[in-house]
Amino acid sequence: MNFPNALTLTRIILIFIFIILAANADGKIEMFNRIHTLRVVAFAVAVVAALTDLLDGYLARKLNQITDFGKLMDPLADKIFVTGIMLILVQYQLLPAWVAVVIISREFLVTGLRMLALKESELIAADIWGKIKTALQMIMIGIGGLSWIGVFDLRTALIAGVSAWSIWLFFLCLLALITIWSGLGYFVKYKKLYINSLS
Repeated sequence: MNFPNALTLTRIILIFIFIILAANADGKIEMFNRIHTLRVVAFAVAVVAALTDLLDGYLARKLNQITDFGKLMDPLADKIFVTGIMLILVQYQLLPAWVAVVIISREFLVTGLRMLALKESELIAADIWGKIKTALQMIMIGIGGLSWIGVFDLRTALIAGVSAWSIWLFFLCLLALITIWSGLGYFVKYKKLYINSLS
């Protein structure tokens, strides 16, 4: 159990702490009331979890501590992180459920493909569309989270006279399309992996 792997496990623990806090933060937000405090603490926990994601991969490469455990658990920890936060956003009606279904389905399908690749001693690295998808997901989580803790209200705010909610829905549709496109790219490029597994 090296330090990067410990960070990966810490991320999983933190996301469950976030879910417990967030699940108990339903109600009207008023500055520094119990609900607001719970949400701010939960948001801070999620931010720390996101930072561990940036740090564990960097340290594993820098310290030459890349392990099979890390190769397996790091992407799974990422999926748990994204899935947990999106489900909370769905619960609080800040994210349409269909967007969460599209993203979660893509994540687990590509993870399955990566497991097939590992079985064949092949590594599927993230391509440019995968990186764009991840960046947009982080933006989605950040905007949704800031609205959730009361920094602004996505449903009532206006941006240059346009409803913030309309812009938000357009952004989510774009994210869903890029998510589908990036997933299809992997399955086209590495089709030999699942075609061979069927024979």
